[in-house]
Formats: sequence, structure tokens, C-alpha cells
Amino acid sequence: MANQSPKDSELIARMAADPEIRKLAHQLFLATCRYKYSYNFSWLGRPIIQYPQDMIAMQELIYEVRPDLIIETGIAHGGSLIFYASVLELIGGESEILGIDIDIRPHNRAEIEKHRMAKRIRMIQGSSIDDGIAEQVYASAKGKKKVMVILDSNHTHAHVLRELQLYGKLVTKGSYLVVFDTVVEDMSKDFFPDRPWDVGDNPKTAVREYLRSTDRFVVQNEVENKLLLTVAPEGYLKCIKD
Repeated sequence: MANQSPKDSELIARMAADPEIRKLAHQLFLATCRYKYSYNFSWLGRPIIQYPQDMIAMQELIYEVRPDLIIETGIAHGGSLIFYASVLELIGGESEILGIDIDIRPHNRAEIEKHRMAKRIRMIQGSSIDDGIAEQVYASAKGKKKVMVILDSNHTHAHVLRELQLYGKLVTKGSYLVVFDTVVEDMSKDFFPDRPWDVGDNPKTAVREYLRSTDRFVVQNEVENKLLLTVAPEGYLKCIKD
């Protein structure tokens, strides 16, 4: 994470340990969800559908790691692809981002491909847990010294767990595996009545199961501690072993 003085780290730890602050932050998160808060923002002209707090954290992680390749499952309108590509562009070098989505809609693909950041972006259409798609991703990661993975597609337990099993292996020591929408576990049951995920069946339950099977990752609590508002509690995972 970004360099912080001992005093700053102490204040963050105290803030995160304050039950009133945590309660207020969670209440605010739930209240804003009713108004689709995450849909309010765009990056360089493309809807990003993320909380700004998480995007600030992501640029810190990308700058820290300076990955040769970022792999993201879930593309939607392409805002996050553009965001990560723009951070890589500012850092310099030849780094790129690979986006995977089961349905890249033609108008979204067209907007992404004509964007000035398109030179750092490649896209694959298909299910991220399909063996054939995984083979293509592995081929793209071959020879890369630093790889970061971001999971943000189907949010069911089974799907995310399989993504973790497939792509966690590609994350290099010192880099990050970020799982978005783990917050579903902390919301009320049936909050998403038209979606297949819910309390007990979501990215956070998948992360917890995955971490019981590997010692390569640790939850980077410092990230959510300073954000307070995040869609990825327990979802920022740092790779600590080859």
C-alpha cells in the first residue's frame, strides 16, 4: 500500500476498531445501495460501476506492484478496464490488462476498442470458468513476472470459487488477488431478489473456502480499514508465496 507514517497507520487502525464508525459506514453503504450509488460514476467517459473508494485503493495497489499483466473477469461497460489501463499508462512500460466476460456487448466493445487506452487492453469473450478460456488466459500470462487478478463477474459461491482456483495460481508473490462484491455476505438476505447470489452464497463465502485450501494469500485488512466504504471486505488478498 501507499507509504504511511506510523502515526497515520495508528489512526487508521483506531478508526477501523471504532465500532460506531464501522456501524455508521455500513449503514451508509446499505442506504446508498438502495439508490444504486455505484452506478453514479465513470472513468474517462465509460461507466465504471464501482465505489470510488475501491478505485483509489486499486490504483495504489497497481502502483505498488506495477504488474506486467492485470487479469479482470467481468467487463460490463468497460470502465474498470479503462481505469486500470490508464493507471498502467501513467506508470509507463508495456503492461496490459486482459478482460474476460461471457457477454461483451457490441456497443461496449466498440466504445472500448476506440478508446485511447485500447492499446493496453485485450478482451476475451466466454465464461471465465470455461477450461478453454482459462487456457487462453494462461497463455497470456506465460512469461509475465508480475501478475494481478481481479474477480468481478458472476458473484455466486461456486463461480467465484472456481475462478479463485483457476486464476489464483497466476498471481505472483507480492501482487494481489482482488475479489469484488464480497459485501453481499454482509447485506440483508434477498437484497438481490433477481440475482442468483445471496447471503451464504457469494464471493466472500468463496474467498473463505478458498483460503482454507491455500497459504499463498493473506487478507489485506489494512485496505478496507482505511476505506471503510468498500464492496470488497475480506476481498483484498495479497500473495505472500511463490
